[in-house]
Amino acid sequence: MRGTSRASLAAAEGRFEPVLREAGTQGRLLGEQLFALVDALDSSGSLRRTLTDPSAAGDAKAALVARLLTAADPRVVEAAQGLVRSRWSEEDDLADAAEHLAYEAVLASSEADGTIEQVQDELFRIGRALAGQREVRRLLYEDTVHAEARGQLVDRLLAGAGAPATQVLARRAAVAPRGRRFVATLGHLADLIAERRSRTVATVISAADLGTAQRLRLAEILGRAYGREMQVQVQVDPHVLGGLRVQVGPEVIDATVLARLADARRRLAS
Repeated sequence: MRGTSRASLAAAEGRFEPVLREAGTQGRLLGEQLFALVDALDSSGSLRRTLTDPSAAGDAKAALVARLLTAADPRVVEAAQGLVRSRWSEEDDLADAAEHLAYEAVLASSEADGTIEQVQDELFRIGRALAGQREVRRLLYEDTVHAEARGQLVDRLLAGAGAPATQVLARRAAVAPRGRRFVATLGHLADLIAERRSRTVATVISAADLGTAQRLRLAEILGRAYGREMQVQVQVDPHVLGGLRVQVGPEVIDATVLARLADARRRLAS
């Protein structure tokens, strides 16, 4: 995605994430309904053009997508309306964004039921099992093979095992490859899981180790700030002199003495 689309997707994620935290395990249903929107967009060029037309009124596009999703959960309709009100560099970016939100919804449900690590491991093992199965990989991607047949092949590979999110995501990767090979989609999902899990782990660098009470208190504070339960991992580094450096995903909060000294030096030099 180019700049405009990336910004629109980031804004959509920001709006949808609190919804997913509130939805809990229902996120899987929201994701499946968003996949239906992706399918509708992929199957109709005129629909994509209409919903991404920058000259069309946002309210009109929002009303159209509401009619399209009549049977969908109101939270899905609201997310979709937010997407179509946004601007997109390319018309295909709208479907890509809807797919991204759908993946995030399913993964959020696995966070809620405590299986996200299991999902990560199961998707990895599926990809590894296919490493020497060239013909099976071809069948999972080949567009001459009916989508439902590809889905049934995944069902046989899973044999009824796996977390609910694993089953939804693996089947979706086969049924609707959207130009990606099956194993490549599994790799993409692995990246999303790693990114998602990093948001719940706060890496803390401190001059000295933190006690149990301090860790719990810091986890509580960060949990309130980020709106989700946080796990604190402490790394001791005497070079920071004092204070804490906290990283949650890409965000860094640096309150160490070393950082304050460096900032003072920059101010003096300016």
